[in-house]
Amino acid sequence: MKLVTFVHNGARRLGTLQVQDGRQVVIDLNQLEPGLPVDLVRFLEEGDAARSLAEKALVRAGKGLDMSSVALKSPGPRPGKIICGGLNDREHAAESGHPIPDYPTIFSKYANAVIGPEEPIIIPKVTDEVDYEGELAFVIGRRGRYVSENDALDYVAGYLPFNDVSARDFQKRTSQWTIGKTFDNFAPMGPALVTSDEVADPHNLDIRVTIGDQVMQDSNTRHQIFTVPYLVAYLSQVMTLEPGDVISTGTPSGVGFARKPPRFLQPGDVVHVEIEGLGTLSNPVVSES
Repeated sequence: MKLVTFVHNGARRLGTLQVQDGRQVVIDLNQLEPGLPVDLVRFLEEGDAARSLAEKALVRAGKGLDMSSVALKSPGPRPGKIICGGLNDREHAAESGHPIPDYPTIFSKYANAVIGPEEPIIIPKVTDEVDYEGELAFVIGRRGRYVSENDALDYVAGYLPFNDVSARDFQKRTSQWTIGKTFDNFAPMGPALVTSDEVADPHNLDIRVTIGDQVMQDSNTRHQIFTVPYLVAYLSQVMTLEPGDVISTGTPSGVGFARKPPRFLQPGDVVHVEIEGLGTLSNPVVSES
């Protein structure tokens, strides 16, 4: 399933993306099955029971909602945790001037930063060094602590495109990156949470970032240093992972600050993060002022 959170006629709903008659539509799961939660985190918390209800409901689905009649939001509008991995791509580590790390570089974003497809990335008035970072993210589907690598994928509900937007000047002020990473609107994600059964190998997905028609990042997740199972196992040694937690796996090479000259985001840009099989996350860029 491609799970989405959307607004239709002023109401927030849980649905799925499907293709009908050659065009993409939204199927309203809450209309088909009123017993299903509206919130994605609650859907994941209910586990196999909610998944089974949704699958049975989809069998009787009729005509879906046209995309023009809905507004897609972040699949999980307020995740409990947003955990990000830095320097987790060999080529990106090299362009950043860092050696291959022995352990993951971990930082956090917060719920204030979350936006969905087509919602604006806002350049704060205190910086003009806002950068893009297209990334593969995954969402936890089961509560877990001390998860083994062998079992880790059983705890992953699905995958989605993510943009780790960063204010580089704030990020570089100290050795701790969070202050430059979690401005309002700095965690675009979506359009859908593609469930794990539809992703054969998260470590072999093409990922591309474009601004307008210009390709900025063009890579594959096979270049990542620390795998999804490793990250689940590593993080669960420290904290209990819970349904709805978002873990982003790091960006490939081609980020703006490493270009000569640097290429930071400007008002009027539209950033597209496309990942094979997961769709395209698009966000316009505007100025706070």
